Amino acid sequence: MTQFVQLHLLTSYPPANLNRDDLGRPKTAMMGGTNRLRISSQSLKRAWRTSDTFQHALASHIGVRTKEMGVKVYHALLEKDIKEKQARDWAKSIAAVFGKLKTAKKSDNEEGTSQLIELETEQLAHFSPEEQKAIENLIDELVSNGKAPDKEQLLLLRHKHTAADIALFGRMLASQPGFNTEAAAQVAHAITIHKVSVEDDFFTAVDDLNRGEEDAGAGHIGETEFAAGLFYLYLCIDCDQLVSNLSDDQSLADQTMAALIQSAATVAPTGKQNSFASRARASYILCERGDSQPRSLSVAFLKPVSGSDMLESGIAILEETKLKMDNAYGDGANASASMNATTGEGNLKEIIDCATSRD
Repeated sequence: MTQFVQLHLLTSYPPANLNRDDLGRPKTAMMGGTNRLRISSQSLKRAWRTSDTFQHALASHIGVRTKEMGVKVYHALLEKDIKEKQARDWAKSIAAVFGKLKTAKKSDNEEGTSQLIELETEQLAHFSPEEQKAIENLIDELVSNGKAPDKEQLLLLRHKHTAADIALFGRMLASQPGFNTEAAAQVAHAITIHKVSVEDDFFTAVDDLNRGEEDAGAGHIGETEFAAGLFYLYLCIDCDQLVSNLSDDQSLADQTMAALIQSAATVAPTGKQNSFASRARASYILCERGDSQPRSLSVAFLKPVSGSDMLESGIAILEETKLKMDNAYGDGANASASMNATTGEGNLKEIIDCATSRD
């Protein structure tokens, strides 16, 4: 039977603008009839998979997500003294394996720009380490033979790979659906457990060389918006899917799970960090592992939390909701662990051990 790991995190961010909408405002959502701050799952996943924490833990098992692999191949061929037209044609053949190529527009009239645009795919493609290595080997082979790649040589996509980020968050190739990867991890949008109001920060910058003899005004005037909040975040990982996505490598799956938990607990989205330094770590984590149908505990916060100690209240409400939900359905987790950084109970290692245990 499929086993699931569910993670529930409470993380408090000071004034920040971690994830902006199209107007530059912090993202929000209505929940329980009140306005809440929101951090999108896309923002969270990108912050985690590109973090030093994730990269260090899984150094040789990280993919590359880009539209520009054809451009990279083109430049690699030029560096190996392949003629420009051949390099462009060969690079287009390789890039086309991973998606439909862009079509240059008439406005792309800068010298060389049109050719480079035609080497890019229309959609982002996620390349596993095995596929990147296959591309590098093919480049060497083409340079050695001096011939265009044939159909056999262009079999670059891999059903089996060891890309931890692709295994966790999936891959979609519109032109090659047979090589899509079903994500093993589902990540909810993080949302504050209390109502919020987005505030405006009016700021000025001073011109250091302006002595105020003629103009005593600011050199720049601007405005940015921010808010602070205590966020609830829910993740669900299908353990069997993760192992399958990683070519049945259980050890690598455990490494990947540990890296994901470490990142989710310690890595903040990068939005406006230089302006707010809003780096934070989770104050509370609950890990559940078992065969039961997964469920978020966001219902705990339909009624916004208020009071002078929202963290303590939020933890109590979350744990009470879990117990009541388990009693109602009679199908609680096979194993669980919690960490409360404010009281010193539990630690991150115990959370990771619970998530990777096979008892």
